[in-house]
Order: sequence, then structure tokens, then C-alpha cells
Amino acid sequence: MAYFQKTINLKKLLLTLGITVAAGVVSGFIGGASFDGLVKPPLTPPAWIFPVVWTILYVMMGYAAYRIATSRSSDRTDALKSYWLQLGVNALWTFFFFRLEWRLFAFFWLLLLLALLVRTIMKFQAIDVIAERFLYPYLAWCGFAAYLNLAFYLVNR
Repeated sequence: MAYFQKTINLKKLLLTLGITVAAGVVSGFIGGASFDGLVKPPLTPPAWIFPVVWTILYVMMGYAAYRIATSRSSDRTDALKSYWLQLGVNALWTFFFFRLEWRLFAFFWLLLLLALLVRTIMKFQAIDVIAERFLYPYLAWCGFAAYLNLAFYLVNR
């Protein structure tokens, strides 16, 4: 079901990448992300890993959204609504976890994000399999983040 446009629309590419990466930047600013003062559960990566991984993921997500935005599918608007919704939920997680320290709430927020992300992946799959596949690393990382979130809650109660 390749509805993907073969020529590059630079304006749409920069827009989808820009909005997606900006959501990550805003998330970092409003969240004040830092594990300082917290007991770290097993498998917690070094702090420098998080911005590296998230930058890569946001670029992949933005490119996936670009592929959907430039598709000829009549379902692209619905798929993009799902994408932007999950991105907004993603952006708020750091605020709940770090700034408000609502770690258990943040865990359930991540479960909501995972459900919305699976929904988005399914919508992308119906339009462009490559766009769908670009979201799988993000899904895996969010699953790992859910483990870390719950583990941080449990070891820091």
C-alpha cells in the first residue's frame, strides 16, 4: 500500500521534523529531566544516553510523519491526528515524572502513550509500511521507559 510521494517536499519534511523535534525540546525544558537524588533501578542507562536516543527517535518519528503527510491516502489526516496526539502525550510525560514527581501517574501516562502509539502504528501501516517501521524503535524505547518509570517509582518510594 505505498501511497508515498516519490519527490521530496522539503517544506513538509522540515515542518514534520521541526514540530516533532521541537516537542522533544519543549518536553525537556518543561520536565527539567534529571535523575539526581534518585536511586537508580537495574538497567538504568547513563544519563548521556537519553538525549542521544531521543534525538534519533524524534528524527525517525518526524520522517515517518512526513511520509504519511505526503502520501496520497485519504486516511492520512486521521493517521496524522493520531500521531500528533501521541506526540503531545509523550511531551507531557517528563513534566509528570520529573517536575511534579508523580512517578506512578507518569507510569500510567506511559501506558496511555503506548496504547496511542500502537494505534498510530496501525494507522501508519495501512498507508505506508516504511513509515510504520520507523516507529518501532520508538515503541521499543517507550516500553523500556515504562519499565524504568515503574522501577524508579518502586525503588524511590
